[in-house]
Amino acid sequence: MISRLANEYQITGFFYNPNIFPESEYNKRLTALKMLADLWQLVLEVGKYEHERFLTLINGWESEPEGGMRCEVCYGLRLNESAIKAREGNHNFLATTLTVGPKKNALVINKIGAEVAAKYGVQFIARDWKKQNGFKHSVTLSRELGLYRQRYCGCEFSCSQMKHLDFQRAAKAGGIGVNNKLKICLTRDEGVV
Repeated sequence: MISRLANEYQITGFFYNPNIFPESEYNKRLTALKMLADLWQLVLEVGKYEHERFLTLINGWESEPEGGMRCEVCYGLRLNESAIKAREGNHNFLATTLTVGPKKNALVINKIGAEVAAKYGVQFIARDWKKQNGFKHSVTLSRELGLYRQRYCGCEFSCSQMKHLDFQRAAKAGGIGVNNKLKICLTRDEGVV
């Protein structure tokens, strides 16, 4: 995405991801982005980590499947803050990397992005960045540069769903028991497996 935009735009990155849980995961992703920004000599601004704000906004949508209403609320929160930051920085355009993800609905994201951008007087660059091998390119680039690459969208609810799917796959392959009540994302870096 950056390489596609860099020829036409002066890029400023903005990392605002209050959805990411746990905070150690947030820090891993931020560190990887800072490495990339340094390498590509990009300006990078970092928003506040406001996980409680995210939880308040998605209250009642926790059990939605990935891509459901919980995600739409999350996209709205993150894109709204990005549009505010664009306006404050006197930027004329706003784009997002959200559509790189293979499970991300670009139509939904681009609609939300256009709405919030218009609200703050900036133009949204609507693209489906996963197309033209965008996702594949991002994976290859991450590997080549040795960047951390996450296994789930970010919030504890998507993590739990991903882990549940992993358990189901393992159960089919090896006959282990499946915990259908997995509710929290536990990570090794926090000393819990």
